[in-house]
Amino acid sequence: MSTAKGKAASHAKPGRLYPERPIVGCLAVVRRGDRALLAQRSLPPGIGKWSFPGGAQELGETVFECAKRELLEETGVVGEPERVLTVIEAIRQDGAGKVMTHFTLVCVLLGWRAGEGEPLHDATQVKWLTPDEVERLDTFPDTVPILRLAFG
Repeated sequence: MSTAKGKAASHAKPGRLYPERPIVGCLAVVRRGDRALLAQRSLPPGIGKWSFPGGAQELGETVFECAKRELLEETGVVGEPERVLTVIEAIRQDGAGKVMTHFTLVCVLLGWRAGEGEPLHDATQVKWLTPDEVERLDTFPDTVPILRLAFG
């Protein structure tokens, strides 16, 4: 588990700035042979950075269902959840030290079932990449360690 602290994006989705409690989301870490699917973000936070598809968990939805849904909605790829890899606490504070955003992100490993992948939502592009290729990209701090867990 890791914690990210820093300045929050000024273009956060409504209800996500200065929350009353953490927002739970899922990252879909899907493997296909020796490659994983990554998306280049088109929206804050981290415009242009590469990471895993994902988003907020819906009421009544399991983390496996969330990861599977987000993967399909964002890329058109169908994956079968296998296990939870890790959990990331993404906390960002303002200049006064007040929590601006707090996301608890459950990283779910999925096995690829169908689809090549395309940027359907929140991404400029998606690619199937090897861990070595990912290490050369502009990613979030936890992306490469999560990828190592997925292939470890």
